[in-house]
Amino acid sequence: MRAVQVTEYVKGPENLTVTTLPDPDPSPSTYLVAIHAAAINFFDLLQIRGKYQIQPPLPWISGAEFAGVVLSAPSSIANPKFKKGDRVFGSSQGGYATHVCAPEESLMPVPPGWGFSEAAGLMVTAPTGYAALVHCAGVQEGHYVLIHAAAGGVGLAAMQVAKAFGATVIATAGSKRKWEVARDFGADYTVDYNRDGWPEEVRKLTPKGRGVDIVFDPVGMINASLKCTTWGGKMLVIGFTSGNIEKVAMNRVLLKNVSLIGMTWGSYSKEAPELIGKVWEELFRLMKEGKFKGTLYTDRTFHGLETVGEALGMLGRRETWGKVVVSVPQGIGSKL
Repeated sequence: MRAVQVTEYVKGPENLTVTTLPDPDPSPSTYLVAIHAAAINFFDLLQIRGKYQIQPPLPWISGAEFAGVVLSAPSSIANPKFKKGDRVFGSSQGGYATHVCAPEESLMPVPPGWGFSEAAGLMVTAPTGYAALVHCAGVQEGHYVLIHAAAGGVGLAAMQVAKAFGATVIATAGSKRKWEVARDFGADYTVDYNRDGWPEEVRKLTPKGRGVDIVFDPVGMINASLKCTTWGGKMLVIGFTSGNIEKVAMNRVLLKNVSLIGMTWGSYSKEAPELIGKVWEELFRLMKEGKFKGTLYTDRTFHGLETVGEALGMLGRRETWGKVVVSVPQGIGSKL
């Protein structure tokens, strides 16, 4: 197979290379999947530099999200969920490759009518947005929801969930193109979070200036968002893509009776496994009803594993929106 293997930590994505390796040998409990599309994630940028909280022992294959076709099912499972030839998407270390091994709980069926590129970026963003807004914050009709970095993959997923439940969405982003994307995915209002005074602008968009009911923050903007959150509001801490882990003014949290809720979907498999199937069942329902669509970045395409470094670089420079995905050709003669 061909893969983006990390044998030593690199300074940046431009230093990544593609190499030829033996095909992976699945264990009795894992599937072998031929990857047709690999999604790009911000944490990959950290991991290749050795700066992520989860670092596999060197050498390892980068990437974690993919979509493709099952080549073989686990020999130890009497009735596997998937069979050879099934189209699946999933998450497992080693996504920047032509093949990957993954356990059954890390795979989901590609939704009817979806392509590999659209499905490759679903495994993290979609359930993060749904579980955070629905199970953690109780989003409902009439709520005003502030979504930061709304044109990103997880932001667009969260926005669609909020709209499906009847909420009004105020989307923040930092460029004209990203405001356009946010509106295309259902944002009722867009705000430039680079502009001074944006919290007051957000607050004025809510009824009688009361503030938003829910803040969805994958960036690290809780302190500023407290200025435009209503009394008793809920603030969802999703991540820190700004690189800044905030020290929150807890006196303001107290005075506003605000709830701070941390949410990482990756911990659900250990701490709340009973919710995983329910979240995906509800997401597939929204997809079937046409209320949730893929968030694939379409301003340009990335073809072949050699473009992984370029795609990661653009993501790191915040030059993209939605989910950036690299198509991975299969078979002899593929231009990889």
